[in-house]
Amino acid sequence: MTNYLVIDTSAHASVALIDSDSGNVIGERTSPKGNDQTETLSSYVKELLDTHSQRGQDLAGIIVGVGPGPFTGLRVGLVAARTFGFVWNVPVHGVMSLHALAERVIDAGDAPKEFLVASDARRKEVYWARYNNTGVLLDGPHVAAASTLDAMPLYGVGAGIYAEVLRELGATPVEASFDWIADARYLAPRALQLLGDGADLSDTSPMYLRESDAQVPAFMKKDKL
Repeated sequence: MTNYLVIDTSAHASVALIDSDSGNVIGERTSPKGNDQTETLSSYVKELLDTHSQRGQDLAGIIVGVGPGPFTGLRVGLVAARTFGFVWNVPVHGVMSLHALAERVIDAGDAPKEFLVASDARRKEVYWARYNNTGVLLDGPHVAAASTLDAMPLYGVGAGIYAEVLRELGATPVEASFDWIADARYLAPRALQLLGDGADLSDTSPMYLRESDAQVPAFMKKDKL
């Protein structure tokens, strides 16, 4: 049995160990909070590997969500995945985090012909993408105010936060999904499919989609005299 370690910190710290042959989830850990990636991620990985007697250097590889997501949390997961990959000498594969939400919609059954998924982008905005009922990405990812989204079925925590606004637009935020985030267990199926199709997932560049809140002060940008 050869396993993948899957990491996503675009929303919460989420880690899973996946059987690469069957795609079955061997074990998983997901934080209930969205701001503790730095404190929890390494301990989650160690606990998961130790519990299942898995050595890092024996992994088939590491799958990591590349966002979109907030700067600090997303960086934690990407840096950790790259570091683990280097230390263990295993490949690291980057996959868009919103695929995990789309996969969960399809896994739940009766997916609409087309639908949107949305995660919390803060600043009264969402990260969103459009998919069809086979999981094909049709548009996105984007970051925008919820009030600009198309009137169609919408899933994910972003749909829950702005449910009232979305309903006023004629959209259909699906209540059962209001606590859905990008869980590592749902990121794995898309990654395994893409790898099986021969896709190159070596790019682990983060998808921020907008500039950081932390900006260099104007006076520091001026050339010194």
